[in-house]
Amino acid sequence: MPVRRVRRVIRKIDPWTVFKVALIFNAIAALIFALGVWVMWSILDQRGIPQSISEVFSAVDVVYTPDGDLYMTIVRYLAIIWTVMATAAMTLGAIVYNLISDIVGGIELTVLEETYDPDPQPSRFAKIRAATFKPAAKQSQ
Repeated sequence: MPVRRVRRVIRKIDPWTVFKVALIFNAIAALIFALGVWVMWSILDQRGIPQSISEVFSAVDVVYTPDGDLYMTIVRYLAIIWTVMATAAMTLGAIVYNLISDIVGGIELTVLEETYDPDPQPSRFAKIRAATFKPAAKQSQ
């Protein structure tokens, strides 16, 4: 397939589309983060590591009581706050890009575009006809 170079300019980015994509992406990232912290805490708690840390701190007169429910609540709130803030920042970034691209003209990209010719030029072999079989005429006796 023939290829040609084409210059494209990105002048506008739709903020509503950026908002929807960013919200879904950040919500999935926050869910992965919260589940990862929960799994890590479960593994550490099964091994008794938070209690060991509490014993070390009590030896130096520092009070530390591991509370998994409190930590998971904090992680949940952090994930929600992070999702809202990151989505807002990405949407604001799209709006700022649109304002700047009005001044400077946008980002120019050079891409390769494949061309498709639905009516290709006939080749030199196009005039050759396929061989056909014609049965011989019957001879009467």
